Amino acid sequence: MRLSYDKSTDSLYIELRPLPAKRTREIEPDVNLDLGADGAPVGYDIQHASTKRDLILSIILAAEPQAAAE
Repeated sequence: MRLSYDKSTDSLYIELRPLPAKRTREIEPDVNLDLGADGAPVGYDIQHASTKRDLILSIILAAEPQAAAE
């Protein structure tokens, strides 16, 4: 998992897998989920990230077991 934060735009990208996105879904306002060719998540694009700490923490915690298994 890799995190990329842009302070000037308050945007965070959480990369779950280093694959290109084939499709993007808005899962809530200012939060987009990138999906790979296999339909599984590859990353989250979060705008106004400083206001979404609980969501960010839940994404990171949910991804931890996946990362450990790889």
